[in-house]
Amino acid sequence: MKTTLVFGASLNPYRYSYLAINKLLAKQIETVAFGPKIGDISGVKISSNLKDFQNIHTITLYLNEKRQKEYYEQIIQMKPKRVIFNPGTENPEFYKILSDNVIEVEVACTLVLLATDQY
Repeated sequence: MKTTLVFGASLNPYRYSYLAINKLLAKQIETVAFGPKIGDISGVKISSNLKDFQNIHTITLYLNEKRQKEYYEQIIQMKPKRVIFNPGTENPEFYKILSDNVIEVEVACTLVLLATDQY
């Protein structure tokens, strides 16, 4: 199964990362989450340790450009097939780094992709 990592997950039910986790689950997509606060969203445990994740197909980002920098190397080492840059996470510098490492870059809204069956 193709696993999606929600990167920058929030326990706040009004945040898009929270909504994305629930929509991914509703579409029966295996979902894991990384965020600053450990917790649980609809049975998905949020981990603050990236070493907990393996065999990730897609990373959907919910961290702004400045906050992404500290994770560049760790994300590349995970070797996902693609990284989705949601609105507010755009980062041309990281697009190039990912492309140079043969990781697909998609600038899109995960919620829209799911709602339109383009995920």
